[in-house]
Amino acid sequence: MGYVSFSDFKKLDLRVGEIVEAERVEGSRKLVKLIVDLGNERRQLVAGIAEYYEPESLVGKQIVVVTNLQPRKFMGVESQGMLLAAVVGEGRPVLLTPEEKVPPGTPVS
Repeated sequence: MGYVSFSDFKKLDLRVGEIVEAERVEGSRKLVKLIVDLGNERRQLVAGIAEYYEPESLVGKQIVVVTNLQPRKFMGVESQGMLLAAVVGEGRPVLLTPEEKVPPGTPVS
């Protein structure tokens, strides 16, 4: 794996978001649609975590979000960012969360 310059890393806008709504994407085994509070706005994200997380268990959880990715559609549902997760074993995602509760929208650096 190659290195990324510090200036390239600084281009990413990473923020803590709090999940306020979560539901499965209709017709998909893997996708969950999330509404995430980023402090000054709410964003819709789509994540391939439905096989590992029940939507109800995600509400209230704080996650790390890449907020400046170009929007992308998954099964017709627009995702306006990306959550960060560690990938364990055969692909099980473990959501990255702050050690303690912080205000939604807090920058991650």
